[in-house]
Amino acid sequence: MNERHGRVLLGAFALAAVVDLVSLAAGFDAGHTVAKPLLMPLLAAHVVVRGGPRLLVAALLCGWGGDVLLLSDADAAFLMGMTSFAAGHVCYLLLFRNSGPLRENGAPRARGAWLAGGYAVALVVTVTLLWPDLPADLRVPVAGYSLLLTAMAYGATRLGFVAGLGGALFMLSDALIATGVADRPQLPRPDLWIMLTYAAAQFLLVRGVLGSLGARSAPAAAHGAMRSTTP
Repeated sequence: MNERHGRVLLGAFALAAVVDLVSLAAGFDAGHTVAKPLLMPLLAAHVVVRGGPRLLVAALLCGWGGDVLLLSDADAAFLMGMTSFAAGHVCYLLLFRNSGPLRENGAPRARGAWLAGGYAVALVVTVTLLWPDLPADLRVPVAGYSLLLTAMAYGATRLGFVAGLGGALFMLSDALIATGVADRPQLPRPDLWIMLTYAAAQFLLVRGVLGSLGARSAPAAAHGAMRSTTP
């Protein structure tokens, strides 16, 4: 029954995402205003029904707070929204630390070093390029947030490709937001690309976390079955 309800909630999340993206593509602001705040609560409810970790639910609800706050164009709302997203990244980091790598021996050290270096370069390049054009009062908060976001994205790679891709897309989504704040050139319909990468990022992070938990529980269940059949 929980699996069935989980599929229904995931379907509702997908429908809300489609409505939001179509509304953004069509310039229908009312549709975006209604659909955007539904995304993370539906995804969080899916996690609850599936028995997912509380930290994952908390991360998604922090994302919901940021989503609602960023519907406003006020500077104070932007800072509060960034703070809410930052709290979500802290939840993700705690979750990744507690989960550990998918394989017992983890990723090879060389691969981990390359990934860490790549994310560090991406952070430095992004902040360096945007820094001169950011409003003076946002430079330090954006730099601090970017550091936290990069740490989350790198931490997601501990759980495998799916979660790692989700973390990378989250970085891309927020980089698109930052280019807008810095008045840098953007793609047509920038909000569409921001929401597309953001919704995909949160979905992939959820799939990656739930998938890693399933991968760990299967060997434990098999070990328990073997013990129960051992004379």
